[in-house]
This record gives sequence, structure tokens and C-alpha cells, in this order.
Amino acid sequence: MTNRILSVIELQILWNRLIAIVEEQAQTLMRTAFNPIVRESGDLSAGLFDLNGRMIAQAVTGTPGHVNTMANSVRYFLKKYPLEDMHPEDIYLTNDPWKAAGHLNDFMLVRPCFHNGVLIGFTSCTSHLADLGGLGFGPDGSDVLDEGLFVPIFKLLDAGKLDETFMAILKSNSRVPTEVEGDTYALMTCVECGSRRTSECMGDIGISDLVQISNYIIDRSRERTRDLIDVLPKGTYHYEMRVDGYDEPLDLVAAMTIGNGELMVDFTGSSSRSAKGINCPLNYASAYACFALKCALAPEVPNNEGALAPFIITAPENSIINAQFPAPVAMRHVVGQLLPDVIFGCLHQALPGVVPAEGSCCLWDLPLRGGYSLNADANKTKFATELVHNGGTGGRPSKDGLSATAFPSGVMGSLVEITESVSPLIIWRREYRQDSAGAGKFRGGLGQVLEISSSEAAPISLFAALDRMNHPPRGREGGSNGKPGSLILSNGSTLRPKGEQIIPAGERLTVLTPGGAGYGNPKERDPQSIAQDIDFGLVSIEAATTDYGKLVDSVRLREEDQI
Repeated sequence: MTNRILSVIELQILWNRLIAIVEEQAQTLMRTAFNPIVRESGDLSAGLFDLNGRMIAQAVTGTPGHVNTMANSVRYFLKKYPLEDMHPEDIYLTNDPWKAAGHLNDFMLVRPCFHNGVLIGFTSCTSHLADLGGLGFGPDGSDVLDEGLFVPIFKLLDAGKLDETFMAILKSNSRVPTEVEGDTYALMTCVECGSRRTSECMGDIGISDLVQISNYIIDRSRERTRDLIDVLPKGTYHYEMRVDGYDEPLDLVAAMTIGNGELMVDFTGSSSRSAKGINCPLNYASAYACFALKCALAPEVPNNEGALAPFIITAPENSIINAQFPAPVAMRHVVGQLLPDVIFGCLHQALPGVVPAEGSCCLWDLPLRGGYSLNADANKTKFATELVHNGGTGGRPSKDGLSATAFPSGVMGSLVEITESVSPLIIWRREYRQDSAGAGKFRGGLGQVLEISSSEAAPISLFAALDRMNHPPRGREGGSNGKPGSLILSNGSTLRPKGEQIIPAGERLTVLTPGGAGYGNPKERDPQSIAQDIDFGLVSIEAATTDYGKLVDSVRLREEDQI
């Protein structure tokens, strides 16, 4: 087939169709995955790449930490496997944190995409696996090899033949072997779906390669992003944020330089790498830094190689933001997902009135395990699961923050019913956390309250890696700070933000996620908004009196509305 030249209208239609294809990939992965964090919460990515390893389309469903690391990862596979040696039924896999998605629990797969017997590109995807052995999914490892099974780039499927030895090793190194096996097959199904649909699409349109559409997508996206950067005020802007760290606080420091068509963020001055597994590889740090920049500056530009190219992220080697092998990195999200607030702090100086106040940011991720200790009761259920929940986002320049919302991760909160169906856990309570939001002309989003226990009155191991417990989100333009998070047992004792800890048999754990900070002077808040917050139980009368000083007006307006 001779490749014909497509019109601009045809190119735009094809662009939209490719985005639909990779979204079908993502939905295929969600529908076939065994792990609830993938199946219910969407902790994944899916994308299409050209022969040079450039990302030309990504699924809407997914997380920035998966998507934007995947954007740079396919090139590593191409360095190992020459194009001329690839077979239509090959599939490659790795979980190398520095070449994939930042920690061992994320498997990344790449499949060559053929059309009419000719290699035309690649499909790729990533998702989180529940358990790969080692110390477990927590921050207590001393190096990455403590954290589980490290898999270099290799052929999982060689001309259609599955590497059964690898699958046996994988299952033997997991506490949930059936689940990790099922998730690996789900990933294989995902890339196969994308490859098949891309070939079908090319046949429908009558093209023999992706060169024209790839160049069109990447060039137009790069040009539009550079144009948006060009109108920004040139200069260098600084911001820093202190966060909880493991044993001691960490400083995240950024200098943002806006130039002609490029925007560079340098994290020099940030804390050195930790001895514990909260370190962040630069690929993951870049993923969330770029995501914040795209949200603020170019949200309408589809994400691809060209849209990301004008953003340049750097950090000193072996800083907390650019940890080198073999640093422990299992819980890299606890630092990486805080970086958008640092980016927004810089942007606020260049573009006042555009970005929100600080929010909870990093997921309140609760990896829980039971039944595996040496003294475990044989009658108790063995399980390893991971609950994901969220705090509030910061107040915005013209709207309140969002409550219990996963920004920047995008991972949906774990469902109560699913949690109780896949583990011996009971969720006794899940509700908004009253008075957790920072006051402001536009208040922050609320955190939430969860109350958890074992249904078998057995001890539970919690592998905590949480933040904003000692350093809450800070307000902007006169707004108040959000409330910090906490972990409280029913006996009154509190747990640490990081590290493996035991929830004793018969005890309940109450999780209080942080609230987002407020934006603007609280005295300028609309009294009707205050009254509504009181009516809905989001803000108590006492807090409204203290934070806003408008209680009398609020109550009067509420009573008038009821007449």
C-alpha cells in the first residue's frame, strides 16, 4: 500500500481516533486487572509510540506518574532490541524504576505494532502490582533490592511464546501470586488491544505508516506549548516547601526559569536522598513537575512528546528528587506528588491569580498486610492489599478547593465494598472531615475520615508513607493553612507518618486525611457560602466564628432563605 498524504482535517480526525484507541487500551486494562488499585482506581497508563519511541497519544485514564514516565521509557527498550529483530507477537517488560515508572511495583510493557507485516510503532502500558516480595510495599528498605523483585528489560513474549520461567519466578516472589499473574496477563491484553486497533484504524484510513500523523501531532503540540510559554513574563522564580520526610523534615526547593519557548525547573537546593524508600527517581519527579506545568499553562494541548518537550526538569544527582541506583524508591510518590505545589508556588509569582493554594497532594496510600508474621494464627486470612484515599485540594483563585480529591495523582479512592470483598477488613466510617479545610475567600477542599479494623480481630501491618502530618498545606494570598493529617488508634495512641507499624488485634485505626489550604482573605468570603458550609456540616459554627467572624450574618441569611 502506498502511503497517501492526509489533509489537515483528516489528520485531526485521525489524531482523535488514536486517542480513542489508547483510551480503549486503558479501559481494557481496568476491566481485566485483578488488583483493585488498577481495576477500581485507575492506577495505570496506556499509550501509542512511533518508531523513534516518541509518544504520540496517551489515554485519558491514568496517572501522571505512569503516563509521563512511560513517555520517556520506550526508548530504553529500543536500545536493547533492534527494530529489524522484532516480531509481531513480541512483548517486552521491565519494572526498573529508572527506566519505567519509578518503583518496582509498576510493570511497564511494550509491544511492537505491525500493519500488513510492517513494523509501524509500539503500544505500551503500565500498572501497579500489589506485591513483589521483599520487605513489602513500604518505605523501610535500605536499597531498591530490599523492595522486591527487580526485572530488567527482557522479552516476556518471544514470537508469541510466553516466558514460563519468569512467570514462575514472579509468582514465587509474591504474597498474592494469583493476583500478580492475572495483572501481568491484563497488561499483555492491553498492549495487544492497542496494537490490533491501530492496525485496523490504518486500514480504514488507507495509510501504511504513522510517520505523517506522528510528525503532525508532535510538531503542532510543541508549537502550541511554546507559544503559550512565550507570552509568560520572562525571568527566574523561586519557591520552597518543607515536608515531613522520614525521620526528619525535607526541603523541596525549585528555581523556575521562563525563557523563549522553554520553561526550565531546577531543583538544586532540595534535600539529599533519604536512607529510606521515599526517594524519587528524576523520571518520576519530572512526570509530576511537567503535569503541574501543563495543568496551569497548556491544559488543552493533548499530552504527547511535543507537548512535554518545552519543559526541562533538572535536579542534582542523589538529591531526594534525583536518587540514583540502588536507592530505595518504593514510596517515591510521597515526594514526587508534592512537587506540583512547589511548581505552583513558582508560577504564582509569574502569574498571580492562576494557580491554587497548597493542597494535600500526595495520596494517602495505605498498604495493609495480615497473616504473614511468624506468629500468625493459621486460621486468620493471609492478605496484602492497598487502599488509596485522598485529602483536599487547595482553594482556587475563583472557586473553593475540591474535597477528598486525588490531585495530582488522579487515582480514584478505594471503594468500601471492594475493600471488604477482597480482604478481611471492615470500613466502619468514611466521611468528610469537618473543619479540615483552610479558611479563605475560597476555602480549601476537605479531607476525609476513615475508620478501619480487621473483621477477624487479628493484627494488621500498615506500611505507612504519608505526608502533610507535620507540615500542613499552606494558604495563598491571605488564606489559612489546611489541617494536617493523622493516624489514631482507638486506644488513643498515634502512629508515625512513615514506616511499618502494627494495628493491634481488636483495635480500630482512624485515618484523618489533610485538608487543602484557603485562597484569599477569609474576611472576604461570601456569607451565603459560609452558611451553606455550616448547613452541610462541612464547617462547624465554632470554626466559622473563629475563621470568618461572620457568624451572625451567616445565620441571618440562612434563616431568611428558609422563610
